[in-house]
Amino acid sequence: MLIETVFKRLLVSLLAAMFAALTIVARANEKPNVVLIISDDQTWTDYGFMGHDAIRTPNLDKLASRSARFSRGYVPTALCRPSLATLVTGLYAHQHGITGNDPSPDPSITPEEYARRRAALIAKIDQLDTVPELLSERGYVSHQSGKWWEGNFSRGGFTHGMTRGFPQQGGRHGDDGLEIGRKGMEAVLNFIDEAKRDGKPFFVWYAPFLPHSPHNPPERLLEEYTKPGRHESLAKYYAMCEWFDETCGQLVDHLDEADVADNTIIIYVTDNGWIQRTPDTKVPDGWKTSFAPRSKQSPYEGGTRTPIMICWPDKIEPAERAEIVSSIDIAPTILNAAGARIPENLPGIDLLPVVMENKPLDRAYVFGESFAHDVADVDNPQASLLYRWVISGKWKLLLTYDGKVNRYKAVHLREEPRPQLFDLLADPHEQVNLAGQHPAIVADLAKQIGAWWPVSERNVLTEYK
Repeated sequence: MLIETVFKRLLVSLLAAMFAALTIVARANEKPNVVLIISDDQTWTDYGFMGHDAIRTPNLDKLASRSARFSRGYVPTALCRPSLATLVTGLYAHQHGITGNDPSPDPSITPEEYARRRAALIAKIDQLDTVPELLSERGYVSHQSGKWWEGNFSRGGFTHGMTRGFPQQGGRHGDDGLEIGRKGMEAVLNFIDEAKRDGKPFFVWYAPFLPHSPHNPPERLLEEYTKPGRHESLAKYYAMCEWFDETCGQLVDHLDEADVADNTIIIYVTDNGWIQRTPDTKVPDGWKTSFAPRSKQSPYEGGTRTPIMICWPDKIEPAERAEIVSSIDIAPTILNAAGARIPENLPGIDLLPVVMENKPLDRAYVFGESFAHDVADVDNPQASLLYRWVISGKWKLLLTYDGKVNRYKAVHLREEPRPQLFDLLADPHEQVNLAGQHPAIVADLAKQIGAWWPVSERNVLTEYK
């Protein structure tokens, strides 16, 4: 009887292992299409499904109802270019080396030298595995639209795209790619139709210049948000969020019309947050940007937090997920879904087992970093370092540095208490610094930051303990 029981258990285990292996093989052969939707400058609160009391996002609300939704998602770096580079490579900014939007303007160098530095920053993408390149090994075609800083779309491994490269008028952000959404959706929709005709699995990078400034929404939308007591700049931003939502609806609806929705994974994320500045917004002396402090470019929740959604009809059960995830998880998740090669150096976690098999997420810490807008040294990320941060459960620790700042002078950084510790569950807007009350937690989390990315200068624990 004992031998029979043991044999049955072994047989069950063997069959389970075989089933799991067959599932992996089936998934590898299925080659689902992938659509990555990337909002541009939108705070984590600014959606209907996240509870905003004014902004209407009916299309994204519908997508949320069909998705595994992580309301506590994060981007490691709250600035568009490094954040996008993380999405396309699956690496942190200090790993891929694209830490800011531009090389620092230096009056002591020639225009030729500045151009060389800019070219050197763009060339970093040539040395990295990218999601489109890795998908191409599996027979995928891919389309780039919207924001793209790294030269011609082909340098990122895309087979199709809208950004032709530099120099172009307005090419800093992505030249012709910036027309998507604002001037129609034809380029992306036609690509989907072409891929279907050719029988090719496809990857869409939809990163429109929305709701990013200039905030010039259609008048029909602006009228809906223009109300007594609401500043015009805020009404325009709200309308931009709905305009972006409309374009997402056009894209998702076309997947249904093309009869490819059932085998298409849709992933949603934003590149970084944005809190609209109004005349009532308190800002430090010298603050010249149209966004409020503690949003874009900052390590605070208003800059780094984003909902992350994964939709795959009949394969991923729609649910609100409590786990903390990061945009570094998106690359390995896409690659695994496609059965593609996953580079060994990717620090993110494949979320497919979490959302498809309801397996626990094995992660104790989520890390991030912030750098100056302008890159002081294209070969040394630490030269522009302003923050390193970590989240563990309810706790968030910020460590502040004095990296070189040029175009946007962050003088307010020098006035911040160091370090900063927040209880995000009790204080999601990070108003109360608890570092002085919990020195042991500060020390432990700072140690984790040091193990994640050691820096050779400014030991915060010895300076501020």
